[in-house]
Amino acid sequence: MICRAPLYLRELSRRGLRILVVTPASWREQALAQMRDPAHPASVIEEIAFTDGDVNTENSFTAGVISGVRAWRDRYDITGVYALGETLVEPTGLLADALGLPSPGLRATRACRSKYLQRWYLPEFSPASAVVPPAARAAFAADGVSFPAVVKPTGRHSSSGVETVRDAAELRAQLDTYLPHETVLVEEKVAGQEFSVESLVQDGRIVFASVTRKETTESGARTFVELSHSVPNELDGVDGVILDANRRMLERLAFACGIAHAEWRVDGTGRPYLMEVAARTPGDGLSILYSLATGTPMEPEIVRIALGEPAAYPAPRRYARQVYLEHEPGRLGDVTVEWPGISPAWVGEGGLWPEIAPGAPDDPPTLRAVLVLKDRGAELGPLHSSDDRAVTFLIDAPTPAELDELEMRVRHALRIHTLAPEPTGVRM
Repeated sequence: MICRAPLYLRELSRRGLRILVVTPASWREQALAQMRDPAHPASVIEEIAFTDGDVNTENSFTAGVISGVRAWRDRYDITGVYALGETLVEPTGLLADALGLPSPGLRATRACRSKYLQRWYLPEFSPASAVVPPAARAAFAADGVSFPAVVKPTGRHSSSGVETVRDAAELRAQLDTYLPHETVLVEEKVAGQEFSVESLVQDGRIVFASVTRKETTESGARTFVELSHSVPNELDGVDGVILDANRRMLERLAFACGIAHAEWRVDGTGRPYLMEVAARTPGDGLSILYSLATGTPMEPEIVRIALGEPAAYPAPRRYARQVYLEHEPGRLGDVTVEWPGISPAWVGEGGLWPEIAPGAPDDPPTLRAVLVLKDRGAELGPLHSSDDRAVTFLIDAPTPAELDELEMRVRHALRIHTLAPEPTGVRM
């Protein structure tokens, strides 16, 4: 996430602050190499504390985070803390609470890392559901389940493990796929358009909130991997309902300071349902989309909130969209786009995303970037989670109709070239 949005680093460095990063140990080699590169934005990072843990296990990173930051507390005057990704949201809340720094708060950071706690705190926005702890999984009966249903491991992120099941047999088979220690939600499948809301909150007051329309793999598969984000939502009659529900949800969680990413569905009767809420900076390319739509980057405002400075953010003035392309299984050979002035940027996993500057409000419909999120030769398979996506593009336009037309033109101009999988066996 730091490489997707390096403006966080520049904004902190501009203030003369020393930047301390906590991240999972799996990023050690890549992070240290980037810090040593004077041309890389990560070169301004003062120190990194690497912590071991399992993203599928609740609280597994907490002890390592506390251990690393205790050493820093003796050497630095820590002035702010915030979470850039899902993994360390709860430890971030604990750090901020102990240091007396702005944060979403203990309730929000704990509940926002647990889907079953969100159902507990927010019943008015929740679909009918059952919590299945690990010890109860084998005996769980489907008698009270309405099908189709959705099964979710409660501690994962990026849509990992979220599946639709159509009957009791599929439910049992899906429950057997989860790790022995995972708690699972089995819940009613809500039919309706999916949206998200990015909310900037300061001292319990929403200083900015906007609805994003989303599309997922749901229509053609059993999974819910996100395929597009459109900023702002252009569908009539739903923004008021969603934003009101989002405000009440944040109040119920006692959300104090920070940014919330909440995912909602609105059913045929107009009732909003909360799918889940996160207390961290925007994922995918959402921060870029809001920059394209408003003409102003969001990262400086997130930093201001973390540092206790007054924050504000303008309303969108253009329409922007990020699209993830589906692909054929195989090894990634090449990505080509027939578009003047645009070449695919191969950023790989964890690589530096190019800076994408917003245009003027009256710019014509514009393709801003094509990004390749895998390396050449990477094996491409079905989209089971967000990490399986390989190619994305970002566009913006003055009107929704022009944005839709531009998306179709880019889709026809873009090609993902896959090669047959490597043959197995021994060569003679």
